[in-house]
Formats: sequence, structure tokens, C-alpha cells
Amino acid sequence: MATIKRAQITGMNFHYLHYPLTYFLESMVRFQFEQIELWGAAPHFYVEDLSLTEIRGIRRQIDDRGLKVVCFTPEQCMYPINLAAKEQTIRERSKRYFEKSIEASAELQSELVLVTAGWGYRNESRAEAWKRSCESLQQLAEYARQRGITLALEPLQRIESNLVCNLTDLMEMVNDISCPSVKGMVDTVAMAVEGEELDSYFERLGEEFVHIHLVDGKPGGHLAWGDGNLPLASYMQILEQHNYKGALTLEFTSSQYVLDPDQAIEASLRRLESFVAVEK
Repeated sequence: MATIKRAQITGMNFHYLHYPLTYFLESMVRFQFEQIELWGAAPHFYVEDLSLTEIRGIRRQIDDRGLKVVCFTPEQCMYPINLAAKEQTIRERSKRYFEKSIEASAELQSELVLVTAGWGYRNESRAEAWKRSCESLQQLAEYARQRGITLALEPLQRIESNLVCNLTDLMEMVNDISCPSVKGMVDTVAMAVEGEELDSYFERLGEEFVHIHLVDGKPGGHLAWGDGNLPLASYMQILEQHNYKGALTLEFTSSQYVLDPDQAIEASLRRLESFVAVEK
């Protein structure tokens, strides 16, 4: 009998970026999601563009539809944001951006903010970039702790970062930051690209493992389930074995889903149907 609940499957707005936020929210209701992960980017929810009144207005739209934000994920790969930047101006701007994101997450009543370590120049010392990233994250960790927010640190693919790209890097950074408000998470695509196993994240992170992006790939791609070849059945079995109770976010970033974002959701839910328990 499946122990992973349908309610744990979490929708995300990344591939809805060519549609209004309200369209995404209505889709989540139509597909019977109970919770969402909110990607913080224009045109939906870019913190640099929003007043407190506007943020609260968006939260009301979410609340009115019976949805809950379980993770706030400010865009940090496409925008000029880099917590490990050698340039102090970029680094300081990035920290202010994440502080605003932490505040926005509190307003959204989300306990998680997704963060990444940033990146250093490929022709500089990795140790120096690591130090800058760690210092930035330590400052943000304290800022988050004071506001009751947990930072979920996500390993990126090596084309995106040269700092935290696998479980070993993640463990080292979490240990170096040494703050209870920073915990680990994983994206199944980034994990598969590294040749890692989901079981290892549970074994090594334990209670510090707080969030999962559950997506298909080849192994890359961030695809809807069925469009890649990742071992969904194995993943779901591991989740059950470890009695995982957190969110499982469907984060589709491939441009092939932009024209018809609902299709990717519908196809993935069909694939997941036999692995989840519907609560009565």
C-alpha cells in the first residue's frame, strides 16, 4: 500500500511563466493540488518589484483557493544573483535580495526558502569562492533563523555552479555554515546527472533532509514524468522506506512545456497515480 500521499505532490509555476499567476493558481485547483512551490520571478512574483501590500494580496489569492506555499524559490540562476560573487557589489545585492525573499516567504507563510551556493569564476581558486559563499549563507541563515524560516540548500549541476553540486559538497557546506536554519534538499535531475542515489541523501542527511524536486530527465532536462528515463518506481519505493513526509515538487524547466503547461502536469500526475495514496 502506498504511503506517499497525493497531497505531498506539489505544483510549481516555472513552466507557467507565459501565463498569468492566476492561471497557474487555477490550474493547481483544477488538478487538485493542496500545496505549491512558488518560483519567485517576473512576471509572477519578483520580490524587487512587489510592495508589502502586493505580496499580501497574492497570498490572499493563494489562500482563497485553498492552497499552501510550502517553499518559496526566488530566481537565482537567470538573474544577476550570486552569493559567491567575487565582486562585492553583486554579493551584497544578492544578500539583500535573499533577505527580501526571506521576508516574502514569511508573508506567504512558507517555512522554506530555497537557496543555492552561487558560483566562482572557473579560473580562480574554488576555495576563495567557497569562503565567500559560506559567509553569505551564514549571514542569511541567521537572518532566516530570527524569522522562523529554514533555508533549503540545493545542489546545482556543474554547468550552473562549481561549488555545491553533489551530496558531498552539500554536507560540507551545511557543516561549514553550522546553523540549524540551513538544511539539505535534492533535485532528482541534478542527482542523476552526478550518478548519485536518492537513498544516500536520506542516509547522510537524516533529519536535515527537508525538500525534494521530483522530476524526470535523460538524465538532465527537468522533464515531465514519462518524457525521461529516471527510475520513478525506485524513487517512490525509497521515499516510502524512509517514511518521507515532505513536499515532492514537480519543477519543469524545459521550454517544451511553456506553450501548454497543463499538459506536463496532467501527464506527470497520470504517471504518479499508482504510487500515491489518496486520503479519504
